[in-house]
Amino acid sequence: MVPMEGVSQVGAERPQLAVRVLDQQCPRAVFDRVTNRWAVLIFDALSDGPRRFSELTAEVSGISEKMLAQNLRILVRAGLIERCVAPTVPPQVTYSLTTLGSDLTATLHLLVDWVDDHIEPMAQARDRYDAAAS
Repeated sequence: MVPMEGVSQVGAERPQLAVRVLDQQCPRAVFDRVTNRWAVLIFDALSDGPRRFSELTAEVSGISEKMLAQNLRILVRAGLIERCVAPTVPPQVTYSLTTLGSDLTATLHLLVDWVDDHIEPMAQARDRYDAAAS
């Protein structure tokens, strides 16, 4: 197997990080929040520009309004998404990525692209495993 640039190999030494995400003392809550099932999809939807709540609900298939509101609140609090209220009647609220959120989204797009490229081989592996297990 030829090592790919920027991809760590099993057993290869990784650079030391200032904060270790694997350490019990690391604030894992932040890591959990930016990589949860819905957050990745919300970041992807907002990468195309600001969206209203109803637009996000329609674009992020399967998310409930309650779950969307909860995730948006967490991501706004973390400084990754900005909530902008226009002074109209009724108020018009839009959500957009902050600079920090845009930086994170660029990295998450690599993950999303990887999943797109590998979804079929993963499904085939799952089917082989299930067939062997039954």
